Amino acid sequence: VQLQASGGGMVLTGGSLRLTCAASGRTFSRDAMGWFRQAPGKEREFVAAVTWSGITTYYASSVKGRFTIGRDNAKNTVYLQMSSLKPDDTAVYYCAAGGYFAGGSAGSPSYWGQGTQVTVSS
Repeated sequence: VQLQASGGGMVLTGGSLRLTCAASGRTFSRDAMGWFRQAPGKEREFVAAVTWSGITTYYASSVKGRFTIGRDNAKNTVYLQMSSLKPDDTAVYYCAAGGYFAGGSAGSPSYWGQGTQVTVSS
């Protein structure tokens, strides 16, 4: 199983980026998919998740209203549209999938992808 994340880069404060994660090796159409991030010197933290149907989404409070998660089960892909980016959003973003997770103690992913760097400069 592979989760291939792409779309990271460097933007100015207030800018936007769209992350994409394409899964291969198994289908995740009945599993949650989502994103976590890890900033330098900090622990990995939950960012967003979407349930298998794509109907229910969960967000960390720090990104709610600025980030939007979506998925395309036909493509086995999850997206993260990030807007109004801030320097505090600078981190390596990791795609995750499998089972059920929604941040906090609500489960944890079974699979992790490699990270993609997002850097927001002021």
